[in-house]
Amino acid sequence: MSSIKQFQVTFDCAEPERVARFWCEVLGYVVPPPPKEFATWDDFNRSQSPQDQGSWFACSDPSGVGPRLFFQRVPESKVVKNRVHLCVRVGTGLVGEERLAALEAECARLIPLGAVRVRLLYDGNDSCIVMQDVEGNEFCLD
Repeated sequence: MSSIKQFQVTFDCAEPERVARFWCEVLGYVVPPPPKEFATWDDFNRSQSPQDQGSWFACSDPSGVGPRLFFQRVPESKVVKNRVHLCVRVGTGLVGEERLAALEAECARLIPLGAVRVRLLYDGNDSCIVMQDVEGNEFCLD
């Protein structure tokens, strides 16, 4: 039996490039270079049919360790809570007030990027902050 070595996480969204660039900032990911026959992504998009322009965007972990993130435009808007979400691990190994401070600092960094704080879950020792990205997709600071 073989094991899967790579996978990507795909987001359905209205504005793929906007959401991808948000996640690049959150995770320290980068936008890969455009296909080799194009100087820029704008050049690539202009080569596409009008309905396909801006229909997808991707970003990747520059270290090659994390999964590729792929963002695809879909016609319908988000109407319910995500069944799968990303947890951004900023407090690993920390507990109590030290963990909470790390999560709060990351939350403060992400809000100016367009993230929305939904709620804090804190039991005096363990904590996470539930947030939403620029299109309302839920994620956690963990």
